[in-house]
Amino acid sequence: REQQTEMNMPAKSGAKGGKTGGKGKGAKAKTPKGAKKGGKRKSVRTWSLYIFKVLKQVHSDTGISNKAMNIMNSFINDVFDRLATEASKLSKINKTKTLSSREIQTAVRLMLPGELAKHAMSEGTKAVAKYTSA
Repeated sequence: REQQTEMNMPAKSGAKGGKTGGKGKGAKAKTPKGAKKGGKRKSVRTWSLYIFKVLKQVHSDTGISNKAMNIMNSFINDVFDRLATEASKLSKINKTKTLSSREIQTAVRLMLPGELAKHAMSEGTKAVAKYTSA
């Protein structure tokens, strides 16, 4: 019996018979490798993936730095905000509570200059047609 208990018990080391491993009273337990520390992370939504996809369609051999990506992301957020605000104003003028493609289209015409507006209109019309057919 004496041999069985000795095998199951951990070996003691040192003069006082303290624990090995260096963890004292206030030491924190290790977190498992896959576990996350802290609370939930705030999800950050960016246009980075879409910017990168378009860049690769246009110039497949060209990359983009993080700083340039942040600038492009800010630019898209700014244009999106301006268009949404303008469309909202148009919606209020027409006394409707729903933003339709018509308000977005008019906002694009008002906000974007000349050739850029024409190109955006054709791309938008194509996207709406694809969405309604699917």
